[in-house]
Amino acid sequence: MNWADEGIILSVRAHGETTAVAEVFTRTHGRHLGLVHGGRSRRLRPILQIGNHVDVTWKARLSENLGALGVELRRGYAAEAMETPVALAGLSSLVTLARLLPERDPHANLYEITLFVLGFLDDPSVWPALMVRWELALLEELGFGLDLTRCAATGSNDALIYVSPKTGRAVSASAGEPYRDRLLGLPPFLRGERGGHVHADHLKAGFALTGHFLAARVFAPHDQEIPEGRARMIELIGRLPD
Repeated sequence: MNWADEGIILSVRAHGETTAVAEVFTRTHGRHLGLVHGGRSRRLRPILQIGNHVDVTWKARLSENLGALGVELRRGYAAEAMETPVALAGLSSLVTLARLLPERDPHANLYEITLFVLGFLDDPSVWPALMVRWELALLEELGFGLDLTRCAATGSNDALIYVSPKTGRAVSASAGEPYRDRLLGLPPFLRGERGGHVHADHLKAGFALTGHFLAARVFAPHDQEIPEGRARMIELIGRLPD
């Protein structure tokens, strides 16, 4: 059997002297692995870089086989990100977290969001906030979506400034005031408020929010911790001019 698709390179490892095993997040076939013959060659090494947008073909005798993967470059996001440490950190964190997706399970919506974020990695005034939204979308795809649309206590959608660390539901200012020290902050850019620049403290709150649920619901049940690359990304984002 065989198929053709497009995808984003998530990881690459050597397999023998000339072959590589590539992991690709595809639009319609989900996270997929395959053998790339000649993957360690001078021609293919620049293509098989994490974050690159590629056209993909996959062939195998049986669907459960690893299969042979063919790749052609669409856009080299890896080379673009190399120019800026913070962009490279963002790219690395994104592809590492994307590997949490179940293998061969399509996630077309997250794929589109991923491409959107990658397209803005050259604009540090935009992509950090997009990355927070991407992590929220990842939680949704993994079955741990947050409800940030109305207050868990009152049902209202007014003055939502907190999130319950237990339920992942928004809480209004009045309902959450007695428990404010135990609640997570809900920054304005995640409340649907329109505005221009997202301030550093809002980004910090956004990453704290997504980080809490990634840790508690995704990594802790498997006795794992959030990859260090994400912390490195947040550190570098914190150094950007506000």
